[in-house]
Amino acid sequence: MTVDKELEKLSRLTPPAATPEARARALAAAMQAFDTAENNAPAAQGNAKGWRQSSIINWIWSPIMNKKFLAGSALATLLVIPAAGYLTIELTRNGSPIVDQTEIAGDLSKSEASKQPAATVGQPVTIAPQAPAGNNSLAEQSVAVAQAPQDKEAPAVAKPDSSQTSEFDANDIAALTNKPEGSAAALGAAKRSAPAAPGIAPQRQLAEPMAAMAPSPAPPAEGRVQIQLDPDRERFANAAANPIKSVATDPVSTFSADVDSASYAFVRRSLTGGAMPDPLSVRVEEMINYFPYDWPGPDNAEQPFKATVTVMPTPWNHDTELMHVAIKGYDIAPATTPHANLVFLIDVSGSMDEPDKLPLLKSAFRLLVNRMKPDDTVSIVTYAGNAGTVLTPTRVAEKSKILSAIDRLEAGGSTGGAEGIEAAYDLAKQGFVKDGVNRVMLATDGDFNVGPSSDEDLKRIIEERRKDGIFLTVLGFGRGNLNDSLMQTLAQNGNGSAAYIDTLAEAQKTLVEEAGSTLFPIASDVKFQVEFNPERIAEYRLIGYETRALKREDFNNDRVDAGDIGSGHSVTAIYEITPKGSPAVMNDDLRYGAADKAPAAAADSAHHGELAFVKMRYKKPGEDKSALITTPVDDNNAVTTLDAAPQDVRFSVAVAAFGQKLSHVAAVDTYSYQAIADLAAASRGTDAFGYRSDFLGLVRLADGLSQR
Repeated sequence: MTVDKELEKLSRLTPPAATPEARARALAAAMQAFDTAENNAPAAQGNAKGWRQSSIINWIWSPIMNKKFLAGSALATLLVIPAAGYLTIELTRNGSPIVDQTEIAGDLSKSEASKQPAATVGQPVTIAPQAPAGNNSLAEQSVAVAQAPQDKEAPAVAKPDSSQTSEFDANDIAALTNKPEGSAAALGAAKRSAPAAPGIAPQRQLAEPMAAMAPSPAPPAEGRVQIQLDPDRERFANAAANPIKSVATDPVSTFSADVDSASYAFVRRSLTGGAMPDPLSVRVEEMINYFPYDWPGPDNAEQPFKATVTVMPTPWNHDTELMHVAIKGYDIAPATTPHANLVFLIDVSGSMDEPDKLPLLKSAFRLLVNRMKPDDTVSIVTYAGNAGTVLTPTRVAEKSKILSAIDRLEAGGSTGGAEGIEAAYDLAKQGFVKDGVNRVMLATDGDFNVGPSSDEDLKRIIEERRKDGIFLTVLGFGRGNLNDSLMQTLAQNGNGSAAYIDTLAEAQKTLVEEAGSTLFPIASDVKFQVEFNPERIAEYRLIGYETRALKREDFNNDRVDAGDIGSGHSVTAIYEITPKGSPAVMNDDLRYGAADKAPAAAADSAHHGELAFVKMRYKKPGEDKSALITTPVDDNNAVTTLDAAPQDVRFSVAVAAFGQKLSHVAAVDTYSYQAIADLAAASRGTDAFGYRSDFLGLVRLADGLSQR
């Protein structure tokens, strides 16, 4: 029995008119059958292997050229054409043969062998289930598998997941790469040869072209190398949206300041890539605080913050109101900015070797260096398995030396971030500038997988090092491996901030246009506390800040760490509040608690007209004792219509609505993306850098994607 006869039977039993599902299943089963034939006939293995690759390709391609097939169902196009195209591209890509043509033996002559198309490395082969036992020929068994009843609810196209594997014949890989059989280097070459696809991590895309055609993989056959595909490793903190709280039982809300902007860039990356963002990646306060606002600021640095409160109707619920608290930090004049001692801690592990990672990182840091003053200093530490000092503290006056060191960076190795952090802080301490800015700027694409790598271990290292007066900025790059949860942990506990750099324009915004707020702190351990008056307000809900919640007693405890605010930073917090007697009240009155509270409320008649009382604590840089700023909120802060609210306030409310909708907050379920776009468009105002126009584009993208 020869393989030629088997293919003839296979073609006869599965004509071009067969359904694409049947042909796909037959193909997968045929490949397994041919593998069995090769194992049973070692002498003809070279013949079967080369012939199999070319004949199966022809078997797929021939019906595609048939006009009747082209006029068939859309499903056939989706299944067969991409697979055939992928195999054809691999055929013509670099022309490397699967086996040396001189080794082909059996029934094919040398002239016949030379006519066989050559396949190239990178073609994934997925193991199909074993063919049914019996006396039938291989082709008949293959078709029997293809025609077996299938689960009606099973999708026509299988979606690849982390359990899928891609397999390569070890001999094939060794022949193609001139590497020892089964070597890790050969496997790496095979993986890299797969064509790039937007939005698909390289380690995952090997199995995807054939995933729709093959059943669940069987255990690997002896003599094959199995590659386990890594799942998407992006990690986000799992924090549920803030609940509605009753003022009668829980009148005080306490949280830490948050000036990070990473979440907005995550959302933008997903939407522009054609996918709705992971709800866990959406932190509403970071989306709101991404934009510059013209909030009124303080007159001098002695009181570094000023709070402006606006109460207005809620656009998504006519029975509630919004209490909008806008904080503006003192903006240090460029001429008076202190000297900066910066250490660039750069991840140069192998996973950084992608266009949106190390190359983008190098361009971003070049922008920052060009923004710095001649007397500032820069050091560079890299980590990949082991940490190394690339550049000792160097004055920016020697800019060419710094830029040359950045340009020489190359990726390779594992990710030993903990050792790099220690080395960077040592270098920052070595070049410490008294009364200046001392900051480590960590740039990475993901996990620290060498040395202490748990979030708690790294948090402990950062907490110990912040005592030296050195701040931390965490910059995330790339996708597929980003550990946002760890970025937040490090930034929050390192007296610093976190940002995500997905484009050079974002690097320009973060490191150049907002360099003052990014680099120069004006206050540390900034905390907010709002107390609501139970006579006026029945319930409230803080929008965002889920990962920044603090205990009530933490507010006055100067040993509790909180967020830091830089020069000119804007911080916005929005509460949805339910007035007393509103039909929107969700909680019943207390049967016993109300009587106990009545005397206290009557005795405090001076505060009856207040809606709430806003308090803020902060420490000046280098100080251990906090200061307090307070602001009462009453009817003088209220406007009767949303249109009467300031323009920037209305735009920030539109951003808040968008963030809540993306994170599936039930309160905005009935508020449409179109309504959000209308509110943002009407309040866009001056848009010097185009950020607000870009936001409108994201809202429209989300609207379209949500209707798929």
